[in-house]
Amino acid sequence: MNIFVGSLPFSIEEADLRESFEAYGAVDSVKIITDKFTGRSKGFGFVEMPSDEEAQKAIDELNGATVQGRAIVVNKSEPKPEGERRSYNNSRGGDSRGGYGGGNSRGGDNRGGGDRGRY
Repeated sequence: MNIFVGSLPFSIEEADLRESFEAYGAVDSVKIITDKFTGRSKGFGFVEMPSDEEAQKAIDELNGATVQGRAIVVNKSEPKPEGERRSYNNSRGGDSRGGYGGGNSRGGDNRGGGDRGRY
């Protein structure tokens, strides 16, 4: 079972999170999500446990528990609905040129093309 863990303290390490869940059974993987630019924790992560029964026990026991002074949120992770990312990318409206390519301030041929090759 894949388990979502939210409201994590920013200082918590994956090893600490693994240890908390291993008290309830085997843990396949632990991943704390980090900002790709700063490397700082985003305050949530995922724990994968092979036994649904042990995972449910961990959810029941750890949801609302205090970790390093913060009450954490623990529940079963539900997969994203299919196509959710695509709708996000297409929600920008008709002009997909981004912040570049508009206006003719540089002179010469201005064909837009701000997002070419980005997707």
